[in-house]
Amino acid sequence: MTNLEKYDRAFLRLFHVKKEDLPTLKYRGIKKWDSVGHMDLMSSLEEDFDIQIGTIDVLDFTDYNKGKIVLSRYGVVL
Repeated sequence: MTNLEKYDRAFLRLFHVKKEDLPTLKYRGIKKWDSVGHMDLMSSLEEDFDIQIGTIDVLDFTDYNKGKIVLSRYGVVL
């Protein structure tokens, strides 16, 4: 499984959205991506990529595409 597939899988599993909806997905843009869902996503990504996301980056992770930029700061190539 590629890193992009792992990344997508986290969103698909936690938020039950369609793959084609991922590029436009935003924090608080859907009911399941609330503050609890956000922390669940961060935890899932930390586990999947064996990283620890810092507080500033948790706050900066505001949508699907921005998340790719955040993960790149930790050496994750998607």
